[in-house]
Amino acid sequence: MYRLTGVTKRYARGGKAVHALDGVDLTVEDGERLVVQGPTGGGKSTFLQMLGGLDRPTSGSVELDGTDLARLGESKLTRLRAERIGFVFQGFNLIPTLTARENVETALVPLGTGAAARRRRAAEALESVGLGERLGHLPGEMSGGQQQRVAIARALVKQPDVLLADEPTGNLDESMRDEVMEVLEGRWRTHGLTFVLVTHDSAIARRATRVATIRDGRVTTERVDRPAGGGGGRGGGAAGGAVRK
Repeated sequence: MYRLTGVTKRYARGGKAVHALDGVDLTVEDGERLVVQGPTGGGKSTFLQMLGGLDRPTSGSVELDGTDLARLGESKLTRLRAERIGFVFQGFNLIPTLTARENVETALVPLGTGAAARRRRAAEALESVGLGERLGHLPGEMSGGQQQRVAIARALVKQPDVLLADEPTGNLDESMRDEVMEVLEGRWRTHGLTFVLVTHDSAIARRATRVATIRDGRVTTERVDRPAGGGGGRGGGAAGGAVRK
């Protein structure tokens, strides 16, 4: 699914050059569930932004099914993100003045989906995450776990190939964390998604297919002996790939 080759990302901060990513070589297989860990400021979010086409590397290539995201024009990259990549963030990023269904519908607008189809698909997506009775509720009328499930429905309503999640349980208590992870993992198993998750939670990391650790811009990976829920996805949960030591 993904192949990163010699990926570097440099920022200028306080007059100094910061190497957020430093020569990363990594393959993420189709249908894999990869957890990304590491210290704060080590490059985790930058790595996820590269996979999502939200940022471009200073050097190197980020290929999604053979297409180098770094070389795509902005309009083509925006279209690819809209069609193939779903995002879930720690802060939910819901629009407070829109209902749950309207928030989910926003993911379908860039695809040119008609209004009636948007409403139907958004309702189905919310039903699939257990929020069929909350279609007309505003974010402020829902718990944190419910808001995150709305965000998951929004990410998945367009039926993406890839789901990228950046600390999706960081603002939740343990019971809500488990609730949200069950939804995410259930969709991974049944829909064959390639799932990349950034988290500080070691309990979540143990449920992955493979764990990548990013420290000072360098990436190492290791397999997890017993991923929760068994294989899933088009690649059967297979891992493997070049690792930057």
